Amino acid sequence: MKNVPEVTCRPLLERSSWFFVALGAAGACLAAVRLADRGTLLDAAAAVGLFLALAGVLSLHHVTARVSADAYGVHARTLLRRRSVAWGDIADVRVLLRHANTSRAHETRRVGLALRDGHRLLLPLPRSWSSDDPDFDAQLDTLRALHRRHGRPESSDLTVISHRTAGAGRAGAVALCALLLASAAVTAWFVSPAAAEEQAWRRATPCTVRSTDTGRDDCLTTVPAVIARTDANQPKQRSWLYFTDSRPLARLAVSSEAAEDFRPGDHVRLTVWRGRVMKVTGAGRSWHEHITTPRSVAVVAALLALAAGYPGAKALLHLRGRRLPDDEVLPSALPFAGALAGTAMWLLPLCFLHPTDPLSSPAQITWAATGTLLTLALLTAAWRATRIRTPAEAASGRAEGETAGVAGVAGVAGVAGVVGVVGVPERPEEGEVFLSARFLEPTDFNPYGFGTHIALGDGAPAVTPGPGSFAAKRIPVERLTVRNVRRARGSDGDIVPRSWHIAELDDAGTPIRLAAAPADLTRIIRALGSART
Repeated sequence: MKNVPEVTCRPLLERSSWFFVALGAAGACLAAVRLADRGTLLDAAAAVGLFLALAGVLSLHHVTARVSADAYGVHARTLLRRRSVAWGDIADVRVLLRHANTSRAHETRRVGLALRDGHRLLLPLPRSWSSDDPDFDAQLDTLRALHRRHGRPESSDLTVISHRTAGAGRAGAVALCALLLASAAVTAWFVSPAAAEEQAWRRATPCTVRSTDTGRDDCLTTVPAVIARTDANQPKQRSWLYFTDSRPLARLAVSSEAAEDFRPGDHVRLTVWRGRVMKVTGAGRSWHEHITTPRSVAVVAALLALAAGYPGAKALLHLRGRRLPDDEVLPSALPFAGALAGTAMWLLPLCFLHPTDPLSSPAQITWAATGTLLTLALLTAAWRATRIRTPAEAASGRAEGETAGVAGVAGVAGVAGVVGVVGVPERPEEGEVFLSARFLEPTDFNPYGFGTHIALGDGAPAVTPGPGSFAAKRIPVERLTVRNVRRARGSDGDIVPRSWHIAELDDAGTPIRLAAAPADLTRIIRALGSART
């Protein structure tokens, strides 16, 4: 019996895509005719035909994509491949975010399948370029409903994978790190040739009658010339000096300042070394060719090596969080960026002052050893700062520094292993304090998500749009019940910092989320429990 699809996803702008397919076919015919007529594709009409043919192939790939789902599973079809996956082989239906920003106004959402054998499958459809797309949300809900009906989902929550989560993968970071390290090694190899060339230029002397033909490349030859005209362009563009009768050469690339200084008719002398014009002098003006120094090459190599450390740190964080759920947010790699910046403070001066022999004297060895110890200390601090802390560890860490003993727990359900998170605080708040926190859903006490802080201390807790009492709205603590405290996930959005934790609350039957730093979240929830009791 043939399976009747219960949901079918088609590409957007299907008719327009077919038009471009036809246009691409016409372009392919045009390119074929020009090739048969002239025997080459190096022609304007042939180039236009090839461009239209390429656009037609891309449009054909777009318009032939189909994704359908029925009681058996998910069926995906593209121009070159077809694949079907049974519901029993699918562990999770998830959303993948690409190019997400803080405002969430421009993002690409796609649907992916996590298979039980560990592999992942990215579906060509549905696809959305907006965070508010009802058609995409409806198709996603239908796929997840079919999965719940005919399969065994591993999680009832929607898994959202972004560039901040553990499931984003580390292949790109590893590849970028390897590319930068290889570039640094190649650049460092040119330090010695650059040093040899600089020394040869400094030691070069004018050629004499005794200089042989082979030795004239290493000595300085002076040639007279007359400037015919100059062409001064912008500083980032090449400027030119043109010579009369193209003698000894037609033109010479110089800086924009030199092109503005010299005038047509100036009699100048060109200094040639190893077949290159290194100096132009005359009429009270001069220009010198830039010589690449070993210092600059060594500094560039060091910068490339330091730049490779940041994607390497991101790959290390992904490896460190490999046991986390795919949708949990990883810590930021910025502490490692600080360690790399501290390393640059001692490594770059060492490479600049001693590019060829950085360890040739006891002073330089002491310099490098001290800098290495500083780098190790900074890396250790960065490793500790990026430690993945669960809500239970954050709560226990705060409780160790305070007087033990919580008088009671109010309105708590399902917070396993989080001891002392909610309850009567051990000490009263001294004065009014404003803690940075956000309710992620708009409510009657947080309309349009305007609140960025929560005021504690004097009176009931309130939501404020900043660290002040202006426009404060009281939080109805009698309606709130804490359901769970967890780490940030991809579904919480990029507005939540990586180090914050999320409290899942029940607002009289409506689930809402409260995000704050771990210590502040513990303090806020304790204040909410105290106000309720």
